[in-house]
Amino acid sequence: MEMGYVDGIPITRYDSERGWTVPLTPWMAAGAEPGYWDEVTQISERSQLIDAENLEIVGRGRYNWSGGLHTRLEAYGCDLLSDGTVRGYDHIGYDGRDFISFEPGSGSFVAADGAAQITKRKWEHDGIVAEEMRNYLENTCPEWLQKYVGYGQEALERKDPPDVHVSGKEEHGILTLSCHAYGFYPGTIGINWLKGDELRDQETEWGGIVPNSDGTFHSWARIEALPGEREQYRCRVEHAGMPEPGIFAWEPESVWNSSPTSVAVSVIATIIIIGLVVVCVWKLRSGKREGNGYGPMPTTGITA
Repeated sequence: MEMGYVDGIPITRYDSERGWTVPLTPWMAAGAEPGYWDEVTQISERSQLIDAENLEIVGRGRYNWSGGLHTRLEAYGCDLLSDGTVRGYDHIGYDGRDFISFEPGSGSFVAADGAAQITKRKWEHDGIVAEEMRNYLENTCPEWLQKYVGYGQEALERKDPPDVHVSGKEEHGILTLSCHAYGFYPGTIGINWLKGDELRDQETEWGGIVPNSDGTFHSWARIEALPGEREQYRCRVEHAGMPEPGIFAWEPESVWNSSPTSVAVSVIATIIIIGLVVVCVWKLRSGKREGNGYGPMPTTGITA
């Protein structure tokens, strides 16, 4: 499956069955210039052929795959930081394992294993792949990212505060406290457990920041405590949509904590990152090529 994202929000999709790139947000559909969808579809179709060939070369020729379902995943994009600098990346993997990645700063490739070393030597000797990738990540990608942000400025600049739910479960003499934050946007959030006034980060387990289907995010933080110390623990949540950080406690009789107890604390400054991500996934099953790919990065036609 292929998807394009801005700040974690899916904005475009291309697949070989449909054979067409389609918008996934109203602002992307309304903002794109005439001819845009034709152009990105043509690029995706060309990339589809090259990436399917790469899947054959690497899978059958180097990993000796024979039948079964196998995948090729490529994730590339750029982050536009608040200070104006650009950070680009490109990672390729097979069957969920790292294969090769590109470092735009040095123009070099990092191989994850012996099979990837062959690709690394070929691409670095040729030079065209690195040149095309660097130009896309450092120039084309940021330009398009700024356009996309312009299309969806109102939606992307909104600030939706999280709904916070604190729960607890006692088992074998240990109390596990969980703090979940739901429905927040943008995706940057701080969730920490306090014991008294002390941060307990070393004892905290965090979940990732995961996108929801409506363009918001959810995340969680968990900590283990002694049951008799329950009242000493509080969850601290900080988000741009909240006027100030909120402090939440587990109330066994309560289901949702909808009104945080606010505390006057200094707000930690964070770097605002706007990111464009493109994910390409290809599948190989029983010798038959099947492709789902997205390729706004122009393909060089050079295989692995």
